[in-house]
Amino acid sequence: MNYVEAVSWLDGFSRFGVKLGLERITCLCNRFGKPQNSYRVIHVGGTNGKGSVCHFIGSVLTSAGYKTGVYISPHLQRFTERITIDGEEIAEDDVVALVKKLKPVVDELKKDGDPPTYFEIVTAMAFLYFKEKNVDFAVVEVGLGGRFDATNIVNPVLSIITNVSLEHQNILGNSIGDIAFEKAGIIKENIPVVTGAEGDALRVIKERAERKNSELFIVDDTWWKRLSHDITGQEFLIKGLLREYQVRTRMLGVFQGKNIAISLTCVENLQMKGFYIPDESIFHGIERMVLSGRMEILQMNPLIVADGAHNIASVKILAESLKNDFDYDKLILILGILSDKNISEMLRIILPLADAVIVTRSSNERACDPVKLKEKIEKLGFDEQIVVKDEISDAVKFAKSIAKKDDLICITGSLFTVGEAKNYFY
Repeated sequence: MNYVEAVSWLDGFSRFGVKLGLERITCLCNRFGKPQNSYRVIHVGGTNGKGSVCHFIGSVLTSAGYKTGVYISPHLQRFTERITIDGEEIAEDDVVALVKKLKPVVDELKKDGDPPTYFEIVTAMAFLYFKEKNVDFAVVEVGLGGRFDATNIVNPVLSIITNVSLEHQNILGNSIGDIAFEKAGIIKENIPVVTGAEGDALRVIKERAERKNSELFIVDDTWWKRLSHDITGQEFLIKGLLREYQVRTRMLGVFQGKNIAISLTCVENLQMKGFYIPDESIFHGIERMVLSGRMEILQMNPLIVADGAHNIASVKILAESLKNDFDYDKLILILGILSDKNISEMLRIILPLADAVIVTRSSNERACDPVKLKEKIEKLGFDEQIVVKDEISDAVKFAKSIAKKDDLICITGSLFTVGEAKNYFY
């Protein structure tokens, strides 16, 4: 078996879709000696910002000398992006070796009639890889929800819920309270929890933390302030539990201030537990972290920015960033959105900023047909240019052909769209 065959084998499990529950992942990991219990885990849930928070924390811990694994999803361009240690992606040979170990057990479970899902197998792979590589910490991102997510078999030293907004209502519930209840399911007995949630979501998280006797740290917008920004990065003043920090990040978007504040609250919790994390590791770790597909500049002149905003809350954040963080003449949007999202509401937020829209689709089976997406845009009364391009590469080429040097091209709507667009540039 080679790497392409290993990834193809994994991809074959995508057809089983989402099956929440901890039975299959527990069975899978038990067969390998519960690898998730071999290192300290920081468990990161929430609606938006999870990936950034995971990598900020991972970068700081690596800078402090701890061997640190990070597990996130989905990947943008390469499967290996999902599993990293000290910022280095898992080697293709290691993917093959792990698939060879997991396959016989997975085949047994398939015969029993309840095959694990793609996400469950990859999660088990990450847990096993981190054990084999003897990491000190693993920063683990929740896949979907929390309570019944495959990652929720960990026993963390700290739990994080970045924020809560409407998403995956068909699975998690129709209200903020319902969704917060699912996400709060990662809060464990006597384990501290950090959150940036507000309103009804915060109320639900507070109730869960009280029931679990877990100390709760609430990070709100008074904890951070942006001092400066340009297209090379930003500086923030962060109010921590122990001190204030003036940090620089190469990540763009004012919203990263809160992500950094949440991350540093986690880091300070670890310091209070006795882990040595000097200030220079904090500054260096925050500054060196770069995460693809989040307000990422792909090209200058014309400026091309890619952001994987894929729900109402993240599109609102994107719209604010486009208004406040960039100077441009006209905005050309390249949009590819999954069909199970609240497309009309996402469009209502972003369309008023656009001077032209190019609709396209990723190869993901859930991608909205671009013709239908165009119809939705027209129904909302958008009377500027709308162009349909079935291939993302053609959408990028067309956008570049109509853009003037002072225009801004923004590729958004889905991480899958952004990932495939990046293939055009790299």
